[in-house]
Amino acid sequence: MSAEPSTDDADALLAAPLRPYLNVSPLLIAVSGGPDSTALMHRAARLGSAYPIHVATVDHGLRPESIVEARKVGLAARALGLPHHILTWEGDKPSRGIQAAARNARYGLLAECAGLIGAETVLTGHTADDQAETVLMRLFAGSGPTGLAGMRRERELAPGLRLARPFLHIRKADLVAYCDRHGLEPLRDPSNADERFARARLRRLIPDLATEGLDPERLCRLADRMARDEEALLQAARTALAAHRVPARTDVVLDGQALAALPDAILLRAVDLALSEAGGGGSQRLERLERLVFEDLRPALAAGVPIRRTLRGILVDLGEDGVLSFGRAPARRSPS
Repeated sequence: MSAEPSTDDADALLAAPLRPYLNVSPLLIAVSGGPDSTALMHRAARLGSAYPIHVATVDHGLRPESIVEARKVGLAARALGLPHHILTWEGDKPSRGIQAAARNARYGLLAECAGLIGAETVLTGHTADDQAETVLMRLFAGSGPTGLAGMRRERELAPGLRLARPFLHIRKADLVAYCDRHGLEPLRDPSNADERFARARLRRLIPDLATEGLDPERLCRLADRMARDEEALLQAARTALAAHRVPARTDVVLDGQALAALPDAILLRAVDLALSEAGGGGSQRLERLERLVFEDLRPALAAGVPIRRTLRGILVDLGEDGVLSFGRAPARRSPS
């Protein structure tokens, strides 16, 4: 029977991925009070930084006890010498898709708080277990490589602000053990076991899947491989977009015939990048993008016929000359 890791080993496990974010820039640590973010806050405070470290807790207002829990996090943060901010999600809450809406609101509030205090990085306590659940959810949803790449270790949260997940390859059990060894008392969120939510239902399946070999480690390895391949495809799409651009004063204008020679996976991503560059927002469902590219655009390019389609608020216009432009779609006329 193997010996239990020492406290020094457990501390080192958390310190190694966390150190690159310390002594680099001011930090804002998102702490819900659960074991993951509690361990993150505690370890960061113990390691210290030459720059300010702030803590923020988002009160989503979805449970009566949430404000009490946020205040408890504040007490724990201040005991570690860290300033604490409670960020409140105000206004009406949607009746459907509440978790997605709460996530969007949470990141918006964190970005706003980071801007106010001058933080350049927001840290969250996402773990390998969270990554495995995310990949599994996206697998069930029929996602492509982009979705199966899971959460990125780092991404841009707002201009000049990065979101980082230093513990993304550490198991939750290691963070729970860290809290136990240091006498920390994290909060327990009952929504994590609420089977009204898809993530909670899938979480219940993971032990059975693990017995068949699909354990969290393999799901995380799948995410790493998909992220590696996705980055290569994206880079190829960026190169193609730059090479086949037609100079224009406005809009995004491309040489459609040159794009037609691209492999499907690269063409798909090139069109997606063009839509985003043109200001396309709203839903980014893969099925809609695939329909545009493979059912409309690719056949039109092959036949040399013009088409006009709208996706994400962008007018995609393929002219008779083979020039493909992306620009804001005109506003729809209201019925008279």
